[in-house]
Amino acid sequence: MAMTPRKITGEGKHWRAMSHPLRREMLRHLGEHGPANATILAEVLGESTGTTSYHLRVLADAGVIEEVENCSNGRERWWRTFPVDLREPDYDSLSPAGRAALDEFRAQQIPSELALVHRFIRDVRKHGRWARSSRAHAHLTADELDALFDEYMALLEKYGHDPQDAPPGARPVQLRMFYIPDDDAPDGAC
Repeated sequence: MAMTPRKITGEGKHWRAMSHPLRREMLRHLGEHGPANATILAEVLGESTGTTSYHLRVLADAGVIEEVENCSNGRERWWRTFPVDLREPDYDSLSPAGRAALDEFRAQQIPSELALVHRFIRDVRKHGRWARSSRAHAHLTADELDALFDEYMALLEKYGHDPQDAPPGARPVQLRMFYIPDDDAPDGAC
């Protein structure tokens, strides 16, 4: 069964919630190991249960994790991640606070993104068909870029799987897509 990510393009609270280092670690743990409660996360991450409980509530309020109703009872609440389509909104549409939160989120991502690139360069040959890259250059309009991005996300939905629904032999894979215009080419250049 293909995955059905929830689209999250929110204002600042989404980006602020995910830019905090401990919350990023909590999201990583939940994504890799499945549902957990504040006690489990506190033990794994070396924090107090009060701290992890607070940060879980912040992540839930931002809409990037959800409570596992059938596992929770009384004060013990279990949480899980879910597939998300985490698209950055149009920067100009954000409030000043939203822009600052998105900038902080991006800045916090840089070290892990660079580490992923370095790991790719170092380890690409040992993974065979599991590690590929592509570089492209094209002339596109902004509307065509939007359409390309939407189709890329549709392909991820079509071929990707939730961890619990993944077929035998499926592995978690890190995928990235970004685009940026060439600085040397003026808009509308031939």
